[in-house]
Amino acid sequence: MSIVGDGLNSSSEPAPGVLYLVGTPIGNLGDLTPRARQVLAHVQRIACEDTRRSGLLLHQLGLRRSDDGPRLLSFHQHNQTSRIPELLAALEAGEAIAVISDAGLPGISDPGEALVAAARAAGRSVICVPGPSAVTTALVSSGLPSGRFCFEGFLPPKTNQRRARLQELASEERTMVLFEAPHRLLDLLADVLAVLGDRPLRVARELTKRHEEQVGPSVQACLKHFQRTPPLGECTLVLGGAAPAPAPEWNSGSLRTEMEALIAGGLSRKDAARELAERTGHSRRELYALLHETTHEAAAD
Repeated sequence: MSIVGDGLNSSSEPAPGVLYLVGTPIGNLGDLTPRARQVLAHVQRIACEDTRRSGLLLHQLGLRRSDDGPRLLSFHQHNQTSRIPELLAALEAGEAIAVISDAGLPGISDPGEALVAAARAAGRSVICVPGPSAVTTALVSSGLPSGRFCFEGFLPPKTNQRRARLQELASEERTMVLFEAPHRLLDLLADVLAVLGDRPLRVARELTKRHEEQVGPSVQACLKHFQRTPPLGECTLVLGGAAPAPAPEWNSGSLRTEMEALIAGGLSRKDAARELAERTGHSRRELYALLHETTHEAAAD
């Protein structure tokens, strides 16, 4: 058996005592990888959010559980405290365990994150079998900048808390990816418009399915669309970041005066440059150099 780090050759998978995070289709069943199919078919247990939905998925994929096949085990936010010790004990006993979400990669906005942390802390091997993700699928197809982005998941459901979180994100310059349930989408869009303004936005739903829909190109346009056509299914929002802050204006005379006042007040030149840099946004090095220019000019006179 060849091992590189935590990884193993696919022919040896699933390996005993390993926790597998398996990406499942977010819509199109054809997106399940051969490696994911092999792992799901041969692990001893599959921890999932909803055993009925996951059982149907396995049946549709031709992996319906037999008497000696993988045992489906519910694992969600309400039972994770009791389930995690049980799953760790099974890993310790040599079982191979797969974790799946209802759709996409487990561990993103679901209890898989806590299980991975616990498994790592216990010294267990954790391997991700990559697969579809609504986050990256919506992002790269949105047309918005994807070189730098941040994922915020579900914002708070209550209006005041949601608006407070949006206010915290007001200066974020990276593209943001959010999740939202269909019954809260209109409220979220209204709050984004009120707090952040009419930014570039794509709302994606039914990703990878026949009736995939991506609505845009702005917050206001999306709000108007979904007011006319109520949304169905979980939504992934790709929201444009804030415009870069303008560079602070450089005024040598006033900056020099402020530096001299700080020094006269008892600060060293280094500390004066640091404090003024924090206050104005200018480079500490440039401010320190300005002070030296003043010294040289005075010496030349």
